[in-house]
Amino acid sequence: MQTPMQKIYYIGAVSSLALLILLCVAWELVLAPLRPGGSWMVLKVLPLLLPLRGVVKRDLYTMQWASMLILLYFTEGIVRATSDKGFSASLGWVEVALTCIFFFCTVLYLRPFKKAAKKLAQQVIQKASK
Repeated sequence: MQTPMQKIYYIGAVSSLALLILLCVAWELVLAPLRPGGSWMVLKVLPLLLPLRGVVKRDLYTMQWASMLILLYFTEGIVRATSDKGFSASLGWVEVALTCIFFFCTVLYLRPFKKAAKKLAQQVIQKASK
């Protein structure tokens, strides 16, 4: 059974991932592409599509590795926010914000499951040592 806070974390994780996908596509095709008319940088969205289904389905394993994958986009956002000029730099900060929201929502969503798994492992160890 999920707590109301877990539902909020789930919604935050799914919505921030979806918004990040939309941002990456719009950024590289329309808003501030590296080259006029769009660039091949739009392909950076493909790795984000891999965990989307699992995150929507609340797959714990997918959410775990997606929380690590998102750090690549955090890094890109920081680099572009601090090195690009104008609107592209602002988009970099939006990317940083969305990655932070996804990361923290995912970690907080997974926290009760991790605690339960740790408790179960301790019980198994105690039973095995008797």
